[in-house]
Amino acid sequence: MKEKVILAYSGGLDTTALIPWLKENFDYEVICCCIDVGQESELDGLEERALASGAAKLYIEDIVDEFCDEYVIPCVQAHAVYENKYLLGTSMAHPAIAKRLVEIARKEGATTICHGATGKGNDQIRFELGIKALAPDLKIIAAWRNEKWTLNSREEEIEYCKQHGINLPFSADSSYSRDRNLWHISHEGLELEDPANEPNYDHLLVLGVSPEKAPDEGEYVTLTFEKGVPTAINGKEMKVSDIIRELNKLGGKHGIGIVDIVENRVVGMKSRGVYETPGGTILFEAHQQLEELILDRETTEMKINLANKFAQIVYEGKWFSPLREAVQAFIEKTQEHVTGEVKLKLYKGNIIKAGTKSPYSLYSEALASFTTGDLYDHHDAEGFITLFGLSTKVRAMKHAGMLDK
Repeated sequence: MKEKVILAYSGGLDTTALIPWLKENFDYEVICCCIDVGQESELDGLEERALASGAAKLYIEDIVDEFCDEYVIPCVQAHAVYENKYLLGTSMAHPAIAKRLVEIARKEGATTICHGATGKGNDQIRFELGIKALAPDLKIIAAWRNEKWTLNSREEEIEYCKQHGINLPFSADSSYSRDRNLWHISHEGLELEDPANEPNYDHLLVLGVSPEKAPDEGEYVTLTFEKGVPTAINGKEMKVSDIIRELNKLGGKHGIGIVDIVENRVVGMKSRGVYETPGGTILFEAHQQLEELILDRETTEMKINLANKFAQIVYEGKWFSPLREAVQAFIEKTQEHVTGEVKLKLYKGNIIKAGTKSPYSLYSEALASFTTGDLYDHHDAEGFITLFGLSTKVRAMKHAGMLDK
C-alpha cells in the first residue's frame, strides 16, 4: 500500500497543483483536508476540484466554534495585539488547523503532512511548530522549500495542471494575496507591496467599507459578558461564533477595524498588509472597557505586560507550549469577575464609549467625587506623598548639596 500524505488544502491554485506534484514526486496517496475556520464562499466546489485533481479523498472539517471558543476568546481576554495593531487573525487560526490536520493524519494512518506555505512567511512556522508539538513523528513536506518544487509562478502552475489533465478556473492575473477566516481577512500584494502607496480600498475591502463611505448616522450596540466571554448582543443571547458574525456585519457597515501595518515577520523581514477585523475590533474594545471597571491597578499593570507576551507567543506559532498555557492560566484567573454590559456607538470607523456597567465594578462614585467621604480623607494623601516621593526628594537634596554626609 502507498504511504498517505495529508495535504492542507485550500482549493486555491497552489494547493491544487500540489496534488499531482505529490503523487508524481513521492508516489503518495493524497488525502486533502480543508479546515473550515470561517472562509465561507471559498469552500464552494472544493470536493469536485480535489477529486478531479487526483486526490483520493477530501475532508472538509468545520472547526469554527472550536476556533472561536478555544483560540479567539483567550486572545480577546488577554488583549493580545501584535505590534499594537494586528489582532492575530491568521496567527490564531493556524494552530487550530494544525491540530485538526494531525487528528486526520492519525485517523488515516498517514505518515506525512504537506502544506503550501511559502518559505518567506510566518505560516510555515505556525503550521510546522503545531505539527511538531502534537505529532513529532510525522514527516512534513513544505513544497516551496522542497528541491523538487520547480513551479515559480502562477503561469507555470496552471500549465503544470493542464499537463496532468486538470483544467481549472484560475487565471494568471495578479491579485491580492488573501487569508480569510471568521475573525478577519488579510490583504497583501499589488499596490500594498510599496509602503509609499495608499491602499485602494474600493478595490481591496471585502468585509466592509472605508470610514468615508460609512453611514452618516451612528449605531449603538450593547454587548453582554460573563466571566470575560461575550454572551449576547443587544440582549439576544448567542454563541461566540454568531456574535462575531453579527459584529462583523455591524463593524463592516461602519468602517470599523481596518488596519494598514508594516509588521516584523518572525523570519526577519518586514511585510506590509491591510487587515479587516471589524467584529474583532469591537469585541476587543468592549472587553477592555469592561475590564477598566473591574480589575484592580496591580492586576491591570501585570496583564498589560503579559498581553504583549501572549501576542508574541501566538504570532510566533508557539500555541502548543508550556509558556502559552501558563500565561493563559493567569489571564483566565483575571476573568472571574469580568461580567457586565458595554454599550458602544459605531460611527465612521470609530468606536465610542456609551456606558459600561458591572455588578463587580470597583468604581465608587463616593470615592471618585470631590466630596469627602468616610473611606477617604484628603489629608491622608499628605503622608502618602511624603513617603512615596521620599527617594525623589533625597536625590534632589543630595545633588543640591543640602544633605549631610
